[in-house]
Amino acid sequence: MFTRLLFTFAALAVFSVSAVAQDFPAELAPPHGATLLGRYAARGVQIYVCRVKGTTREWDFKAPEAELTDAQGRPFAKHYGGPTWEAGDGSKAVGKALVTEPAPKPGAIPWLLLSADSSASGILAGVRFVQRINTSGGAGPTGTCPTVGSEQRADYTADYIFYK
Repeated sequence: MFTRLLFTFAALAVFSVSAVAQDFPAELAPPHGATLLGRYAARGVQIYVCRVKGTTREWDFKAPEAELTDAQGRPFAKHYGGPTWEAGDGSKAVGKALVTEPAPKPGAIPWLLLSADSSASGILAGVRFVQRINTSGGAGPTGTCPTVGSEQRADYTADYIFYK
């Protein structure tokens, strides 16, 4: 009985990791040995600010603002500039983009693989990689902007997958 239970658990674990692995291009896969922490849905905005570049005014990315929830819709973390993810227990992971892939949906922000530095304790302790996939929306405005310092917010959704 115990052996059967272990086999079933192992099969489910392999299946769940395989299901996650099939959702993104191979270039966005974390390095071998990374362990899945979880997958979380994000809903929020990408903030763009009007800045002077050379002799023109252009929209430039400022920061994200999003809430991440688990599969049951419970709050998991907030996402903000850095890029930073902060869980309810105060633990944090701060990312740095390693790989960028164009999103398959027009008007969507790119898919990413990021390396991460994380807290020593808490739910995000030990997080080493974060993927952003399944993005919808969030692309910045185009063309010149009216006033330096003005902001625009673009609604977006995405899935974030955390690995230790």
